[in-house]
Amino acid sequence: MADVSVRPSQEAVERELERVAFDSAGLICGIAQQYDTGEVLMVAWLSREALKETLLTGQVCYYSRSRQSLWRKGETSGQMQRLVEARLDCDGDAVLLLVDQTGVACHTGRRSCFYRRFAKDGLETISDPVIEPALLYGSPQ
Repeated sequence: MADVSVRPSQEAVERELERVAFDSAGLICGIAQQYDTGEVLMVAWLSREALKETLLTGQVCYYSRSRQSLWRKGETSGQMQRLVEARLDCDGDAVLLLVDQTGVACHTGRRSCFYRRFAKDGLETISDPVIEPALLYGSPQ
């Protein structure tokens, strides 16, 4: 496991953000993976500011396309993601976030957003909610 107590300097982050190939909307795809098990938890978008905040603070921050604002994972649900390590892919257009997930990652109350698989007769649910969404957010999702 990477030493999470060591965060890059602001100067280093600013310099390395120049290597990131943000799309025409100013976003990059982020894949959140549990650092110790390899479980893929979710996919979300990061703006330059969200990625910068994530790298500097160690608290994962995304960009909500629907709200058009920064979204700090767990700010309303308490289901936080602590950054262990961030990796940029070879093309610079996707980032892998190795995280330590507190609780569930999915807004449906499941540990992972990838809870359905393609089967012979269509999509099959392979995991049940761990917690009811209403308990996470105060209303059904």
